[in-house]
Amino acid sequence: MTEHAHTHTHSHHPAAGAPAGEEFWDGRYGESDRIWSGEANAMLVHEVSGLAPGRALDLGCGEGGDAVWLARRGWTVTGTDISGVAIGRAAEHAADAGVADRISFARHDLTESFPEGEFDLVSACFLHNYGDFPRDAVLRTAASAVAPGGTLLVVGHAGWAPWQEDREEAHFPTPEEVLAQLEPVTAGWEVLRAEETERVQDQPDGTPGTRTDNVVRVRRPA
Repeated sequence: MTEHAHTHTHSHHPAAGAPAGEEFWDGRYGESDRIWSGEANAMLVHEVSGLAPGRALDLGCGEGGDAVWLARRGWTVTGTDISGVAIGRAAEHAADAGVADRISFARHDLTESFPEGEFDLVSACFLHNYGDFPRDAVLRTAASAVAPGGTLLVVGHAGWAPWQEDREEAHFPTPEEVLAQLEPVTAGWEVLRAEETERVQDQPDGTPGTRTDNVVRVRRPA
């Protein structure tokens, strides 16, 4: 469900107010054999590279780019996505990368179910609230799954890319808004980063463009 260092621009989104459910995302992934680049999100790499490997939860794992990157660095990963098509594709990529034994993939509609257990890292990269997806509530559940001493990483777009013409109505929370949404669970946690950041992303014509993302990284007290 997430965007993994991609060069592809969304061709469509759920209609305003409609739930972005399994059928929508299966159809989205079914548009081509691969939607994302297969590489890990750059912000995940930047924020997580210095952490000691442990148990990781990748929410909205898509085709598995982040999960494979984490597993290659010693993490034991649980990857989840609403799309069964994405999950199947991610499992194939993990097998091709030789890390299938370090990753467990499962389909979850995060509005209805959530992976069990506690994790040293919970990552939610580009888990946006298209349609009526209750992102703030899901992120609070994600924070509740962080083990003592663990990290929650939330990365999202700060707005539509300048070149995106198909713009459904959507709200892109600021880092401050994300922290406020998390506050009922994360009061007393250490805020390691909460800011906007620019990155380069290829436009549909292949030329590089610049867009702005938000990153929030907080750590639960040990």
